[in-house]
Amino acid sequence: MFTFNQEKLVSLGAAITTEEIKQQPDLWDETNSLYMEKSGEIQAFFQKLSEKHDRVRVIFTGAGTSAYVGETVTPYLKEKVDENQWELISVPTTTLVSNSYQFLKVDFPTLLVSFARSGNSPESVAAVEIAEQIVTDFYQLTITCAKDGELAKRAKGDENNLLLLMPEKANDQGFAMTGSYTCMTLTALLVFDPLSVKEKSTIVKTIRRMGESVIGREDAIQTIIDLDFERIIYLGSGSLEGLTREAQLKVLELTAGKVVTAFDSSLGFRHGPKSFVNEKALVFVFVSNHPYTRQYDLDILKELQLDNIANYICAIEVEGEKNYDGDTFLFNSETQAIPDAYLALPFVMVGQTISLLASIKVGNTPDTPSPSGTVNRIVKGVTIHEYK
Repeated sequence: MFTFNQEKLVSLGAAITTEEIKQQPDLWDETNSLYMEKSGEIQAFFQKLSEKHDRVRVIFTGAGTSAYVGETVTPYLKEKVDENQWELISVPTTTLVSNSYQFLKVDFPTLLVSFARSGNSPESVAAVEIAEQIVTDFYQLTITCAKDGELAKRAKGDENNLLLLMPEKANDQGFAMTGSYTCMTLTALLVFDPLSVKEKSTIVKTIRRMGESVIGREDAIQTIIDLDFERIIYLGSGSLEGLTREAQLKVLELTAGKVVTAFDSSLGFRHGPKSFVNEKALVFVFVSNHPYTRQYDLDILKELQLDNIANYICAIEVEGEKNYDGDTFLFNSETQAIPDAYLALPFVMVGQTISLLASIKVGNTPDTPSPSGTVNRIVKGVTIHEYK
């Protein structure tokens, strides 16, 4: 797909999605540049909050893939950030709107970090409006891909709302979110991670090379997709557990449900969900770079291998001191020091490519994968009820 000409991709209904997957490493460089341009403004914004309040609740929120941004970054950032000052939680807008009273406290200063591709989803706007209604000391960090979206418009002129726009090409025009997910994830990490600017830039350069290597190894992924399968399972731990939700959603979206999926943590999978494995299942495990957590990821790989039920089992991992001895989509050891939350970006490109090729295999069109129109690029049919 990544080597097909435009005419061929258009005939497959895959021109937009293919290009949007392929361009992500370039967008990560651009995202880092945008962050550095705004770093002074970002620092001043957080300095203001820390001077006014001893403790602030930070809620990462979004709908669908945008919610999975929060689930990907939160485990890593909870380890790195002083939670005596910044309490971090991830709550989808779809939960925040329906159950606002359980997460928003009138007397708890709150920073709502909104992730949104378009910024026009009904729940995204409603989450902000309800939070404004409930919380006395309310602040916003709006991370969005659309400068003309409703969330971006609301940020203008509001000194308590810092707007961070993603690269223009991150505003995916295909149905599935790809570059929007990775660019918003990277931005959140750059903003909240206490690493130095130099360390962050080094990480971005490294994951860019990793992403480019995924594009260059499409044939290896195609070999997997050529197998006889009906189910795809993703497993991972910590930030990579959050990534499993995004990876499986891409399969569901781009195949219009013709390939069924499951996701779980590497430890949690044994507790019932492993029943989903059959002889037509492909299992992918995102293997952690943290030496302690990595042991659990390798354990479930070995267990599945010994079960000898799944059609195919694959570790998506960086070469380390301990590695899976079966089928592996391997990144070289120079990336061994990359934290898992950053690792999620090139790892998800493997998942995106799996979804793209699976969509073509089942006869779907990745750019417009929902023939029935029951799901849309921007969600429709949501009634927002008045909150009292």
